[in-house]
Amino acid sequence: MKKENKDFLVIGLALFAMFFGAGNLIFPPSIGLQAGENWFAAMMGFYLTGIGMPLLGILAISKAGGTIEGLAGKVGSKFSKIFGSVAVLILGPLLGVPRTGATTYEMGIKPIFSDVSPVLVSIVFFSVTLFFVIKPSGIIDRIGKLLTPILLIMLSVIIYKGVTAPMGTPIDTGMLKPFSTGFTEGYQTMDAIVSILIGGIVIASLKEKGYEDKKQQFKLTAKAGILAATGLAIVYGGLLYLGATGSSVFPQDIVKTGLTVSIVTTILGEIGKAVLGICVSCACLTTSVGITATVGDYFSKITEGKLSYKSVVIASSIISAIVSNTGVEQIVKFAAPILAVIYPVALVLIIMNLFDNLIVNKRIYKGAVYGTLCISIIDGITALGVDIGIVKNIVAILPLGKQGFGWILPALIGIVIVNTLTKKNEERRKRKYA
Repeated sequence: MKKENKDFLVIGLALFAMFFGAGNLIFPPSIGLQAGENWFAAMMGFYLTGIGMPLLGILAISKAGGTIEGLAGKVGSKFSKIFGSVAVLILGPLLGVPRTGATTYEMGIKPIFSDVSPVLVSIVFFSVTLFFVIKPSGIIDRIGKLLTPILLIMLSVIIYKGVTAPMGTPIDTGMLKPFSTGFTEGYQTMDAIVSILIGGIVIASLKEKGYEDKKQQFKLTAKAGILAATGLAIVYGGLLYLGATGSSVFPQDIVKTGLTVSIVTTILGEIGKAVLGICVSCACLTTSVGITATVGDYFSKITEGKLSYKSVVIASSIISAIVSNTGVEQIVKFAAPILAVIYPVALVLIIMNLFDNLIVNKRIYKGAVYGTLCISIIDGITALGVDIGIVKNIVAILPLGKQGFGWILPALIGIVIVNTLTKKNEERRKRKYA
């Protein structure tokens, strides 16, 4: 096998593994259960935010030089640091990484060893994470060659059995907006934000392998991203369909982790608990490793070495272990309003960076981002359960507002306003010096 083909294969498998973590195991079946016979429309919505945007994010960060500063810096250096720090902390020790530890306990360990302490599990889980990330070089290879094959085998067994011998028939659950529900639920995977952070690891790995040319880096990143996206599409579709077949079997209010455990146990019997345990542990560990390494790299660089990579990943692992003991449902509940604010901003940055070569006036990045924030902050407050009355109603009447995409029009308006003001300022300047 040619070196280039081998390298993109390893990186593609590693990308799949780092994307496929805690949320990716629990959300597709839950969406399928809620959607029932409307599972396909929900799947399409979920694909956009769970696969499409992460793939575009990997490409965008590659074009931006492999750093979040390159991606968000066009809005402003202060904004870049704030956005980057918030995104890294959310995905890292505050929400994303703790969720991997909590999911490992609730789905991988507790169903088999009910007496094991969640504290002990979190200590072991994050000790293993630390073992993988303490030396940053070679992370991609270790994930791609060791953990991904185990994950893929286990997932294949579960999905094959569930599709060929379905546990039930999808029923009408009364879901009114399956597509938009799937789209907004895809926020919880956090993968669009993950993509703009772990993209730096991919570029670093390519450089380690001797690929210094930026065009070649982009080509290999694109090929690896498409491979990862294909794997995610198959797995998400399978898991979401399994959830849909369970809509006639399980109650709608079953907790997300309990649903996945029940599905696998129904399909494979008691041995399913062991299969799921291995699958969950691998899926969560790969994500935990990838993101924790990114946390260490980001804060080491942004502080210019004042915080060493080693000290950051140790601190991040300790904080993650503590937060993980609050449980998956509490972490998901706490994440919803934060993601409602930051996710649309990440989507706007990804899309604009992909077309950066066509954008002459770079100031419009500010207009798009701040226009988006005007609405996403309101969505975040609403997600907290706070009644903001007329403001909420105004957002609802925006185009696509009821579907959760009310930020699109304000983003476009922000672009138009900034572009118009820029042109007027240039005209005044020309007249002044004419």
